[in-house]
Amino acid sequence: MAEQAKGKWKTFNLEIITPERVVVKEEVEGVVLPSKDGLLGILRNHAPFIGSLDIGVIKYLQDGRRRYIACNEGIFEMTGSVLRVLPDTAEPGEMVDVERAKEAQKRAEARLKQKSREIDHLRAELALRRALARQRAAEAASKQ
Repeated sequence: MAEQAKGKWKTFNLEIITPERVVVKEEVEGVVLPSKDGLLGILRNHAPFIGSLDIGVIKYLQDGRRRYIACNEGIFEMTGSVLRVLPDTAEPGEMVDVERAKEAQKRAEARLKQKSREIDHLRAELALRRALARQRAAEAASKQ
């Protein structure tokens, strides 16, 4: 009982919610997320704030085990003991279809190599970043 109470003081709530579903709603010990200003580490009792989420991998520690979520752009906020992350899309690393992510990477790289004005290079670059983030999350989750 004392161990439970002791551990409770080290955790906070993490919610990762996309427009389609709640991806994560758990008590965690720490989170590292990709913000527009770089990687941001968050522990319990962090000061309240709001930020812009970048494409990448959200890493969090739960019960001593690392978890990985591939995410798209969005926003996040820390209020009280809740970190709420609202990405456009999010996918747990263990759920990523790696072959599909590799195919998306190949398509994006091929579009980026084209010099045509008809190609939206920014869109292709974002697609490439998303595909790479999905692969990193899957790889990290598979090592657990």
